[in-house]
Amino acid sequence: MRIPRIYHPYPFFAHTQIELSEEAAHHVIRVLRMKPGQSLYLFHDSNDIIQANIIRIDKKKVYVQLKEAILKNNESPLYLHLGQVICRSEKMEYTLQKSVELGVHSVTPLFSERCGVKIDGERLQKKIQQWKKIAISACEQCGRNKIPKIYNALPLHNWCAHQDNSLKLNFVPKANNRINTLIPPVSRVRILIGPEGGLSNDEIAMAADYEFLPISLGPRVLRTETTALTAITALQVRFGDLG
Repeated sequence: MRIPRIYHPYPFFAHTQIELSEEAAHHVIRVLRMKPGQSLYLFHDSNDIIQANIIRIDKKKVYVQLKEAILKNNESPLYLHLGQVICRSEKMEYTLQKSVELGVHSVTPLFSERCGVKIDGERLQKKIQQWKKIAISACEQCGRNKIPKIYNALPLHNWCAHQDNSLKLNFVPKANNRINTLIPPVSRVRILIGPEGGLSNDEIAMAADYEFLPISLGPRVLRTETTALTAITALQVRFGDLG
């Protein structure tokens, strides 16, 4: 039987007894319906993972005994930062979940001219917290032990203007460049994915001014969520740890 993996938001140490966080305890009791004597793995945003035995369940609280720490690095050597223009709720959640499974290291939600989602203030902050939970859940499922960063949402121009040493790629239809023409080595990539209606010509030109290379995934026009996941997969196959 597969041993469940659960994220714990606070640091922990081998050979100690701890109380699980409220969220982790709820998952153990209500979702997994685990009992004392059963085992699970805990991880906390590092490459260490620890097997824990449940020693007591007291109403809504779970107490575990921690064993040895195990070094388990499942992170891709290719650092990918996804800049995704915010799309409709279910599409955005799907894109985030699958991007984490595919190895993205960080995600910045973006606003563009044709962004079809109008959200700000408290509603936006709640969405970001929800997206962070989706990233954690995806890590629990896929075996990653380091949680990708989900940054606060930014206007497209602000994100493009940020300077770093990454290769910058803007995925747009009918561009002349392809992933298989990129010259290795490549270790860091910033991926720009537009909204469902695409980036405007002015936005494409602005991104090019900030050294984002227009790049195509092929002759067919893909939906925004398909573009993001196809781009990540293709880059991981060519420069990362897939394939």
